Amino acid sequence: MSDKVLYHTVVENCDGIHGVAKVISGGDLQVTTANPVANDPGTNPEQLVGLALATCLNATIEAEEKRRGLQHASVVRVGIKMGFDNPGFQFWLDCQVKIPEVDRQTAQAILDKAETRCPVDKLLKGSGNLKVHLVDEFNFDEKEA
Repeated sequence: MSDKVLYHTVVENCDGIHGVAKVISGGDLQVTTANPVANDPGTNPEQLVGLALATCLNATIEAEEKRRGLQHASVVRVGIKMGFDNPGFQFWLDCQVKIPEVDRQTAQAILDKAETRCPVDKLLKGSGNLKVHLVDEFNFDEKEA
């Protein structure tokens, strides 16, 4: 780990899947948690991982757009699937990125650079369960596993 920590936070969950998770140091956020297959109100780990990736990668793309003198125009959407594993469960993430206003080659170069810099992308990439790709239109196949 680097000697120069830029930010530190602590989050906590005492309730498991049904209850509340919160930031206890480094911010002020509290969310209700719920099982994603039970239709109860609240968020779940799948959504939180997807939000973390979409936010971090798009912020990193934004920095690269700015470095190139471009207006921020990218949109990142992440489809998350949960399925059985042995033992337990597993997530698969399909991260789709649109970067309009530039040609495809430039968009791909921006995305490639962002993927080398985004901490969440780097964290998840090694799992083999993350696919990040440039798209012209978002397309999430709900049936595909």
